[in-house]
Amino acid sequence: MPCGYRKMASPMLRLLYRVPQTRVWPRGPRTVRLDTRGLLVAPRARGLFKEFFPESGTKTELPELFDRRRAGSSPQTVYCGFDPTGDSLHVGHLLTLLGLFHFQRAGHNVIALVGGSTALLGDPSGRTKGREALSAECVRANACALQRGLETVAANHARLFADGRPWGTFTVLDNAAWFQKQHLVDFLATVGGHFRMGTLLSRLSVQARLKSPEGMSLAEFFYQVLQAYDFYYLFQNYGCRVQLGGSDQMGNIMSGYEFIHKLTGEDVFGITVPLITNTTGAKLGKSAGNAVWLNREKTSPFELYQFFIRQQDDSVERYLKLFTFLPLPEIDHIMQLHVKEPEKRVAQKRLAAEVTKLVHGQEGLDSAKRCTQALYHSSIEALEVMSDQELKELFREASFSELVLDPGTSVIDTCRKANAIPDGPRGYRMITEGGVSINHRQVTNPEGVLVIGQHILKNGLSLLKIGKRNFYIVKWLQL
Repeated sequence: MPCGYRKMASPMLRLLYRVPQTRVWPRGPRTVRLDTRGLLVAPRARGLFKEFFPESGTKTELPELFDRRRAGSSPQTVYCGFDPTGDSLHVGHLLTLLGLFHFQRAGHNVIALVGGSTALLGDPSGRTKGREALSAECVRANACALQRGLETVAANHARLFADGRPWGTFTVLDNAAWFQKQHLVDFLATVGGHFRMGTLLSRLSVQARLKSPEGMSLAEFFYQVLQAYDFYYLFQNYGCRVQLGGSDQMGNIMSGYEFIHKLTGEDVFGITVPLITNTTGAKLGKSAGNAVWLNREKTSPFELYQFFIRQQDDSVERYLKLFTFLPLPEIDHIMQLHVKEPEKRVAQKRLAAEVTKLVHGQEGLDSAKRCTQALYHSSIEALEVMSDQELKELFREASFSELVLDPGTSVIDTCRKANAIPDGPRGYRMITEGGVSINHRQVTNPEGVLVIGQHILKNGLSLLKIGKRNFYIVKWLQL
């Protein structure tokens, strides 16, 4: 049972039931006149919207659909799917989320659809081999985790990036709510007859897999049918007329368009966003093994912040346009400052701050900045206000010890109890020869007694550094 949903009757093709919503975020005050003239133009100018389908509809039908100034017009609904093949969103998901947010900010309603059922099949798009099969229990747990992740980012967006305009709603659904009670034969009889094998086989993603050594499973081949049905279901129940997806999703989007048009005669639309790649051209994603996660337990705010700080100069302007809501003139100004003094990394710092705040909130951004000061600027002040969690995140490989501070505890006592140095003369020499520091300060007297406020910080912690790379965290008890 997907988290946040009650059991419901199995929908048949022409008799569909509404699914309960999870949480919904608008929202800005309803006081400012809405202007959506640049809704499609502005994201395209930022490089966020890559392709439109059908292309013929982008000149008149699609702009008119989103023109709230027309008499009798109402908010439209846009959706994007997120398959729970892992227990966290990653940076590769951010662009489609940003795409949804741009529609929401223009007053339209958006749906983030967790693929609690489709993840059991595995999307073959953009893959050279089949995904590793996941158990139903694992997918359910992942779906709940993705739902929480989507809700967190949406809440940060609503709380920290309001712009005074009237926003639409943000809703999280799970397609397990309508697929879990479907019977295979009934589904094939009512839905399968509307798909042509020749069309399905012609998709580029299918062609690529069929030509690969591993081939393609029936489950993967059927994936595009289920995604098409998702689009149809949301069209019927929520009036959803636009699907957003990565550029590798165009084949699946086309299947949904053809299915809906065949059944209803209505036109729907697809919009793709670019895929984000690393410096070698590999897609940033879990399967590629280079994911930067949005879940704090897997990638800390500091690590996310540093990922964007490290972006190269030739990428940072593009990323500011893609990953932030900053107006283009402001981005131009930031880049002018950056060109004058690139060593200050003004553009990268602003990019990192905007993304970290969206993903982890203001608290997460503050944490990332504290960790940066503590690690790269040897700031004692930053160390003193860091929590246990932040220290563990910053020094993930560090050993963590809890020790009782006895009267007269010395430097060498501390290092040995934390298993930071070997016993005997060698450990003693490591200290006398300058190989040990406590809280970024070198200590050379093994017998020196620890001093609160110097060796022990106000938060009751000590950070030992042995050599250049080995860190040990000591939490003192009964101070």
